[in-house]
Amino acid sequence: MDEIILKIVEIPQQHIGRGRAIIDPKIIEETKWKPGQILELTYNKKTHVKLWPGSTEEYGTSVIKIDGMTRQNIGAGIGDKISIKSVEAADAETITLSPTEKLAIDEEQLHDVMITNFQNHVFTVHDSIQLPTQMGGKIQFIVTSTKPSKPVIVTESTIFKLGSMTKAVDTNVPRITYDELGGLKNEVRKIREMVELPMRHPELFEKIGVEAPKGVLLYGPPGTGKTLLAKAVAGETNAHFISLSGPEIMGKYYGESEEKIREIFSQAEENAPSIIFIDEIDSIAPKRDEVSGEVEKRIVSQLLTLMDGMKSRGKVVVIAATNRPDSIDPALRRPGRFDREIEIGIPDTEGRFDILSIHTRGMPIDEKVDLKQISKITHGFVGADLEVLSKEAAMRSLRRLLPDIDLDEEKISSEILQKIKITSDDFR
Repeated sequence: MDEIILKIVEIPQQHIGRGRAIIDPKIIEETKWKPGQILELTYNKKTHVKLWPGSTEEYGTSVIKIDGMTRQNIGAGIGDKISIKSVEAADAETITLSPTEKLAIDEEQLHDVMITNFQNHVFTVHDSIQLPTQMGGKIQFIVTSTKPSKPVIVTESTIFKLGSMTKAVDTNVPRITYDELGGLKNEVRKIREMVELPMRHPELFEKIGVEAPKGVLLYGPPGTGKTLLAKAVAGETNAHFISLSGPEIMGKYYGESEEKIREIFSQAEENAPSIIFIDEIDSIAPKRDEVSGEVEKRIVSQLLTLMDGMKSRGKVVVIAATNRPDSIDPALRRPGRFDREIEIGIPDTEGRFDILSIHTRGMPIDEKVDLKQISKITHGFVGADLEVLSKEAAMRSLRRLLPDIDLDEEKISSEILQKIKITSDDFR
């Protein structure tokens, strides 16, 4: 059994960013593979990961669980079927990484953080990797070469070299995946049915004689992840993403606003599959009988006309977000327009734990920090609040080291960087 076909499903949060694939235990039995075995995954592209055994509940399901970065490296999405096979890998002597943005670290510091974050991971030429920063951000690199020139495993003696800066593979696709959405399991499932399914398989809707949704309205309190959810759908479907906020559309000349909207829809049709994301739609499409301005009325009429006339059904979807759904003109919420609505609510304790885990993923957290306890006492916090809480905890840990840091030095020494530790007190 040299090559096996398995279906991709989401991987649990605790396995994200660890360079592993969890597969059906029945496959492991049949192939006699061992945990840690190197697997080659193939779809549109190839990458390599380490095998991690699945639970008994997954026995016979023919599934493979991989994270968003691995899915992007093979050009696949959740639900796609990929081929896997066992291969050999060598210990990496050198790995050259090209950043997609300007870096504030040198090769020596890069080596330390790469060994800390990626020791025992498998790297393949052309892979994209994301290095978590201590402030909760990410730096993206492309693996441009390895020695030897085959799948390689990062060891303590691996030398990392910095290549010249390169562009991300597709600048129109936000490199955000469902892995970065915490506390939104049900919402992700719904939006995948409404947006991702018709984009990937329009023939299903044609077969049953149902028109694919043209518009989806996301509503809920500020900071709950409405924009992030739209970007994640675009990232997972490799759709062209056009983002605009309501106030951006408003023009000072007669007809200028409508012209901007027409251009956006035209651009989306030309680059289909596309997602148009309109933030704060209530500011440009309020109820027409409650506004005195002619501009808003004309914008609503233009949006109605464009959504009714969309030709690329299923291939162009408009996602709008608002904190005030009842302020939107009712005509936009009728069938064939924004006829699907998803509430993005305040996360529960489990959701808050997922969000905290995501925002602290690359941070040097002290082992005594109990994120589950923090998630219990942050009732009412939304995703944006928890992101601020995590970043503020990181800042507090930095303030403790300020006396040891020479601000005139161009680079901060690796010894000082190694001292950074975020404690429970930093979250208070």
